[in-house]
Amino acid sequence: MTRGPWHVAVLMGGWSAERPVSLMSGEGVAKALESRGHKVTRIDMDRNVAARLAEAKADVVFNALHGVPGEDGTVQGMMDLMGLTYTHSGLATSVIAIDKQLTKQALVPHGIPMPDGHIVDSASLFEADPLPRPYVVKPVNEGSSVGVAIVTQDGNYGSPIGLDVEGPWQHFDQLLAEPYIRGRELTTAVLGDEALLVTELRPKSGFYDFDAKYTDGMTEHVCPAEIPNEIGEACKAIALRAHQLLGCKGASRSDFRWDDTQGVDGLYLLEVNTQPGMTPLSLVPEQAAKLGIDYAELVERIVEDALTQKQGAKGAGHG
Repeated sequence: MTRGPWHVAVLMGGWSAERPVSLMSGEGVAKALESRGHKVTRIDMDRNVAARLAEAKADVVFNALHGVPGEDGTVQGMMDLMGLTYTHSGLATSVIAIDKQLTKQALVPHGIPMPDGHIVDSASLFEADPLPRPYVVKPVNEGSSVGVAIVTQDGNYGSPIGLDVEGPWQHFDQLLAEPYIRGRELTTAVLGDEALLVTELRPKSGFYDFDAKYTDGMTEHVCPAEIPNEIGEACKAIALRAHQLLGCKGASRSDFRWDDTQGVDGLYLLEVNTQPGMTPLSLVPEQAAKLGIDYAELVERIVEDALTQKQGAKGAGHG
């Protein structure tokens, strides 16, 4: 596959909680492609997105959306119906990966270590704890740590949790409840069929929530992570296996918790992000840069992966 020049429609924005991050990702991608001589059409997604994509007549769509409906299969299904080539994962993969419970059902039977947990009605939290404290509750299908709450023994959210107390139970009818895993926050990017590096995320205060992810200076990124070699290798192996089992395309990012008192047995995959951020603070560009892949090269590789998949599909159709 030659490196263009291509006409790329960069799809960004939308109306999820992650809109500002998506706009940053999309603008970074657009500028990188333009710097390499490619034609770019920027599309801030609204309800007329199908008409605007059809009008653009691009060679490929760079999907820089985050959250619903850009990451949950909705937009992917629309682009499939339109016959468009697009970056990152397809419809089925996106549907499964955005849903933390479906992800467990897909991965745990294959030996991928993930925390136990179950879906609870948010209203039930006002009556009783679903698990022994400390535990975590989070939306089933949001990314970027949106709406994650850690309920501790001393009851930082009240005991029991109240409807008048700010938390995800005010915004979501159902939540996923999981045991809290003490220890360290690790993440591994996968690009194509290669796991990159392991980054440890050290929030300056609290935990690695949405604000810590996207506010400069709130989280220290240690890359490569200062961890035993066997833990690093396990992270990369699990991330690559999860990427393959789910059928991810382009880039993905796997997030882990590691209880460092338990060795490899303390390593748990939390989720797989099929459309990881491409902002200046994002982890995939950072890991790629450490391996000598600059930002523009990373963007081109993701686009090239999508175009190569298209060529492969055409070849299979004529076989």
